[in-house]
Amino acid sequence: MLARLTPLPEIEVPLPRPDETYAFEGPEGPIRFVGLKSLLGAADFSKAGDRHAGLSAANEIGREAARSILAGLKIAHLHDRPLLTADGRVDDVMRVNYDVDRAVLGEIAHLTVGNLKNRLLACSGDEAVRLGRGLTGVTAAAVAKLCDVHELILVARRIANPTKARTLLGRRGTLSSRLQPNHPTDDPRGIALLTWWGLSMAAGDALLGVNPAIDTVENVSAVLRLLDSLRRHAGAPTQICVLSHIKTQLAALDAGAPVEILFQSLAGTEATLTAEFDVTIDLLDRGWRTMHDRGPLHGRAPQAMYFETGQGSEFSYGRHDGIDMTTTEALCYGLARRYDPFMINNVTGFIGPETHADNFELLVASLQDLFLAKLLGLPMGIGSCYTLHAGSGLEGQQATTELLAAGGATYFMDVALNTDRMLAYFDTSAHDNQTLREIHGREPAGEFLEWCLGRGILARDSSDAVVRGPAWGRPELFCDSVEEFEELVAATPALHGFENAGPRPADAVTRQVRWHQAVGRGAVHLPLDVDRLRALHPVREIATEAATHEAHLASPALGTRPTAAALASLGAEPFPVQILISDGLSAAAVHHNLPDLLPLLLDGLAAKGIGVGVPLVARHGRVKLAEPVGEKLAADLVIHLIGERPGGDALASRSLSAYLVYWVPAEQQSDAARASGNADIRHEVTVISNIYSAGLPPVEAAAQIVEKVERILRHHAAGNRLEGLLTRDP
Repeated sequence: MLARLTPLPEIEVPLPRPDETYAFEGPEGPIRFVGLKSLLGAADFSKAGDRHAGLSAANEIGREAARSILAGLKIAHLHDRPLLTADGRVDDVMRVNYDVDRAVLGEIAHLTVGNLKNRLLACSGDEAVRLGRGLTGVTAAAVAKLCDVHELILVARRIANPTKARTLLGRRGTLSSRLQPNHPTDDPRGIALLTWWGLSMAAGDALLGVNPAIDTVENVSAVLRLLDSLRRHAGAPTQICVLSHIKTQLAALDAGAPVEILFQSLAGTEATLTAEFDVTIDLLDRGWRTMHDRGPLHGRAPQAMYFETGQGSEFSYGRHDGIDMTTTEALCYGLARRYDPFMINNVTGFIGPETHADNFELLVASLQDLFLAKLLGLPMGIGSCYTLHAGSGLEGQQATTELLAAGGATYFMDVALNTDRMLAYFDTSAHDNQTLREIHGREPAGEFLEWCLGRGILARDSSDAVVRGPAWGRPELFCDSVEEFEELVAATPALHGFENAGPRPADAVTRQVRWHQAVGRGAVHLPLDVDRLRALHPVREIATEAATHEAHLASPALGTRPTAAALASLGAEPFPVQILISDGLSAAAVHHNLPDLLPLLLDGLAAKGIGVGVPLVARHGRVKLAEPVGEKLAADLVIHLIGERPGGDALASRSLSAYLVYWVPAEQQSDAARASGNADIRHEVTVISNIYSAGLPPVEAAAQIVEKVERILRHHAAGNRLEGLLTRDP
């Protein structure tokens, strides 16, 4: 029977209270913290995002003082003081977190946070989950901040939160994987090859899921149908998903596409969820009801939602409301709990050094996240990942996944050879999943295991243990001919070889992977050559507040703001479109693509009769730099050409994106607000990504950009609202 979603007005939330001062007697006098936000931030392990936000303790003395105070506070004290927005409201994400089991809350309200931690360390996993039903995300985060590494692993390992679609995830003794066959242009041949490769290594029992390069109803529907055909061809008992925006997926479902599991990224503050992710609680509620009423697996799958989170997104967008990263992440889990999801995972480490600077910060954040999600009753997988512009790397990721496996993570990602060819980051692979299964004595989900045994991918030895079978690691077995397999290989970048050594890639393959990563890391630090751009076309240079490359990498917000002098040099111009060029995280992308892209883009706009100003160039720019620049120039739309972070192979370090940032005019703002749920919306964004020779060639990209610009200006809309209008009126 379908559970009832509690209407938001019916969720009981304590009345806001003024901040209190908490004090602890230190070696040189009282150490004080004003308000729970300050106390919670200071009590956590120091992480880059919290340091940038001014929330971390200044030193270990301050940190332990905050933890001592926190340990002595009663659960009721934390529960009765909801964390507020800057304007003093309880936002909708916080409100949903208060939809707790009132009986359990009454039972534990008198306990201190330290007492509750002790109880969790001593009780069974089932009892821990029962207690978790009485906790908000804030209270759960408070407990996590008191735990050391052993304690985070011990509690998480005891908890199993199984869920069911075609496969049963999270049963004790299993370790599943989410196969992610991303391709920079959504080429069906590349997606097929990466799917066959993962399935051949016993990966994918949790999900076959693609992050699309193009988030339109037409493309998402096409990728869904492709995944459905691949799953049926292989006969694998699993489920499919395209990780596009929830609005796109619901429209694809309405159009008849097989949306088996509905995906959405979540945030721990309403401001981030609504203004940045274009999502409201009402929209999530509608998605949940739709899937249970008429999703392809309704009646067969008790759970149908998939959520992705990650420490730091709220800080990265500047919408954290003064709340630290662990607590905002816990608030995500309190929101996800509302929908009893089939899957949830975070991608802590995906953002970069502004949130997690090194391997230790990645490790401790991932362990906290596993503890929090499992305590709050969720089927938690972890995408322990890193980017090439951060101080973390493969060895730190591997150490983290070993500890997460010890803590009972439900699943990990399968990104072939750790290299995401579209999203330009590095995650776990099918090789890692099999290695972890062999180290920790785990198996795939039962239904999927039987399929693997039947295909010879896995086998049983003389002691009945599951081992690799003769077909393990042989993707060509899913193809009808050698020629078909060779065609798929030719369409897929960053393969480096299929040879294996036990459950690991052969050393020659590993050397290729590591070499390409080294080249990509080097591209991050290449300076932008403005003179090279001037040789192509006249440009005007503006500066951002990121005065150095180091500041640019560590504090992205600086790159979103022009200097006062740069702003003063700009004024309103009579051109509806402006072009802004920034290095972003790869000047190489600008250097290699602009010679072909820029002349054709300018010619194409001129052919459409669209006026454009002299292009601007900014060193150390970030995506949102287009907003203040466009406003000062009074442009209807800014085409922001910016280097993506390097990833994939060495060639992918040249990948460029075009962000088409549309200023919503006053007469359209009510329509935009209705479409987004964000009453303060001022900009809408359409993105064209992976522009480079092995992705979307710059010549083709120029034509796509011109077409999108013309449609944006004609329909007076961009982003999801434009796609909705085009669905009705192409």
